[in-house]
Amino acid sequence: MNLGWISYVLAGGAGCIAGAVNAVAGGGTLVSFPALLAVGLSPVRANVTNIIALTPGYAAGTYSQRADLKGQAGTTVRLGVFAAAGGLIGSVLLVTTSAQDFREAVPFLILFSCGLLVGQDRLRQLLAGRRKASGAPARAHRHPKAATRVGVFLSSVYGGFFGAGLGIMLLAVLGLFSDDGLPRLNAVKQALSFVIGIVASLFLAFSGHVAWTFVAVVVPTSMVGGMAGGKVVHLVSPRVLRVAVVALGLAVAVRYWV
Repeated sequence: MNLGWISYVLAGGAGCIAGAVNAVAGGGTLVSFPALLAVGLSPVRANVTNIIALTPGYAAGTYSQRADLKGQAGTTVRLGVFAAAGGLIGSVLLVTTSAQDFREAVPFLILFSCGLLVGQDRLRQLLAGRRKASGAPARAHRHPKAATRVGVFLSSVYGGFFGAGLGIMLLAVLGLFSDDGLPRLNAVKQALSFVIGIVASLFLAFSGHVAWTFVAVVVPTSMVGGMAGGKVVHLVSPRVLRVAVVALGLAVAVRYWV
């Protein structure tokens, strides 16, 4: 496809929508990644570009939830080490995987991400039920268990390799081994997502697979979308938005097999 101005408009629009979707419901990668494919980038190039372009949004999300990170600095730093290691390994796996193998894996990765998005509400209910049943107060300063570190590490490998649904995976891991409320868990999740994104981005920036002109377009539009999504988060139904995103993801996956 000719990468004319229309391609950049489409990529920018998708970045804006992805930022808003991440702010409201999560799963924005399932919007921006297919858009980068549609404008003519190869699967690997689109994925690498998407990871780098959406990383600043995690920084914005972390800053917006800085109040919920109070008292969790030690936990976040310790888990951040495992997140960084996993993100680096995932990005190395990405650039060492053949283009054909990655292309064949894409629909399965998308379907997996769609499954995580569909189960997000059920996950939150399970986590809330677990905390209620335990009757234990939040333990903000508790040293994370080994299982948490392993879970964060494995989630981070996935995040460095593809990324869609990463936030949901991290929230599940953190919630299984902590009695903190969802806002505090989400704040740690945002910080870890940023660590994964920045480590992967620093490595992938030198991989030769980055479409920098699209990065330059998607970064600001995704941040604008994220800010807009934060403003209307209480006006938009996350469930309806997730259904739309999952439908798009399924269509992209099916397109790979047709």
